[in-house]
Amino acid sequence: MGMASPLPVRDGVGATRLHVPMEGPWPTVGAYMAERFFHLDPERLLRRFDRGEIVARDGSALTRETPLGAHEFVWYYREPPVERDIPFEIEVLHQDRDLVVADKPHFLPTTPGGKYLQNSALVRLRRLLGIPELTPIHRLDRATAGLLMFSTRPETRGAYQLLFENRRVEKVYEAVSALPVGWDPGSPALAGRRFPIVYRNHIEKLRAQVCVRVDDEREPNSETLIELLGWDDRVLHTQLRPHSGKMHQLRVHLAALGAGILNDGFYPELLPEAPDDFGRPLQLLARELRFEDPLTGEERDFRSRRTLQEAPRARS
Repeated sequence: MGMASPLPVRDGVGATRLHVPMEGPWPTVGAYMAERFFHLDPERLLRRFDRGEIVARDGSALTRETPLGAHEFVWYYREPPVERDIPFEIEVLHQDRDLVVADKPHFLPTTPGGKYLQNSALVRLRRLLGIPELTPIHRLDRATAGLLMFSTRPETRGAYQLLFENRRVEKVYEAVSALPVGWDPGSPALAGRRFPIVYRNHIEKLRAQVCVRVDDEREPNSETLIELLGWDDRVLHTQLRPHSGKMHQLRVHLAALGAGILNDGFYPELLPEAPDDFGRPLQLLARELRFEDPLTGEERDFRSRRTLQEAPRARS
């Protein structure tokens, strides 16, 4: 169980918890935070202490003079960034006492972070449904659309989180790639492998790197079943069933087979950062989630209502 916040959810956003060293060269908590957040105006930060906006675990306000070592954790609300609006709605597909299942659009992050706060699936749903305890059970990349599950109650949250930790949720995705060079309609294959393809490799997330690293010398730690849905003279449409859940796994696996997903700015080549182009979303969709409900034993099967705009109109 996580440490409870002394501050309530505000406008759909929970307070941020900061761990403060109990000793060090800083005379006060404020001095530590001024150095920790060096990119901020220090006087502006210290004025937040004056207004009582930085609090301890018991909810009491800290001051500029609160000495280092007085509190190991402090809480505060992030100052809202200037956000670019994400002009797509999130849809609620299912809601009961314990679960909310939503259909996330492309470009919307699962949780607040960086330059996105109100424009996140979690904050939008908390405000829409009026459930401040709402918490994601798993995540999708900001660029990926499709199904997201949320817990509504701390009492039952762990049971659903264990489903994902123990790989007891069947996840099905769809992707659209440019038709590979040399595509043979009479013998459909990727990189010389006939469908269905089971692809494995070793994926490692490096700190401060936006892309993952593939190490072909190490034992595989990721696996995806890739099945053929169709194609036309432009694109290839595949269905993906990941057995593991490594960061960017599906994007990496298709790129390694010469079928990088359309509009992917990371794989097979990292492109320069650019503003979102809402007309060119990543062609990856979390289509389906299946599992046995840990509370009722009921078989659950949720399906996204979204489609990929570049998918062939009819199967070949």
